[in-house]
Amino acid sequence: MTLKPLATKNNPRANPREMTRAESAYRRIKAAIFDFVLLPGEGFTESDIAERLGMSRTPVREALFRLELEGYVQVAFRSGWSVAPFDFRKLEELYDLRIVLECTAVDRLCAAEPMPDLGLLKAAWLVPEKDRLADTTEVASLDEAFHSTLVSAAGNHEMARVHADVTDGIRIVRRLDFTQPPRISATYDEHAKILKAILGRRAEPAKLMVRTHIEASKAEVRKITIHKLHSARPAAAQI
Repeated sequence: MTLKPLATKNNPRANPREMTRAESAYRRIKAAIFDFVLLPGEGFTESDIAERLGMSRTPVREALFRLELEGYVQVAFRSGWSVAPFDFRKLEELYDLRIVLECTAVDRLCAAEPMPDLGLLKAAWLVPEKDRLADTTEVASLDEAFHSTLVSAAGNHEMARVHADVTDGIRIVRRLDFTQPPRISATYDEHAKILKAILGRRAEPAKLMVRTHIEASKAEVRKITIHKLHSARPAAAQI
């Protein structure tokens, strides 16, 4: 079956509507992987996903090929598709890279004159315990925003771009980590301490806390089990 081409600058006759559907399929399937609706190693067919998304197989196939290039899914001859299993070595290397990027960002922030405005982070993390969020998805997103904001505020656009790629690569592990209530409380406490150290221009203590904070998340990678993944799957799992 010939795939219908996506609309691009080099392909003006492609259908823009089909491109929109392919992009929608890509985002929804990727979100399903991050939200544990589709688990690592789980198999599925294009027809199954197309039915669940309420669209034809063509945009679904385009989305799956894109996700395959990014390493999120795998295709096998005659047996359909499956979510890629965790690559533990790659995950640990991404966490190591994250430490380098964020510690560099801390140095730049503490040395900046004037210091960039971190008001949004203060409003989110320097709050009384009674005002803390408890929803795991919300806290996971807020956690990503905390770290990405620190890096982007440091002013190096290429560093921020690489950090965004790292964040994307470890998102599923971070969300799994936040299914544990103690980690939510610890994250609030640790982020508050890191932020206060940065605002006080205490670079070395801030970097030590950043490293310890990220190492704690990295340690959770090796604790991932099939049971833990299934426990994180929503009761009403839908794409």
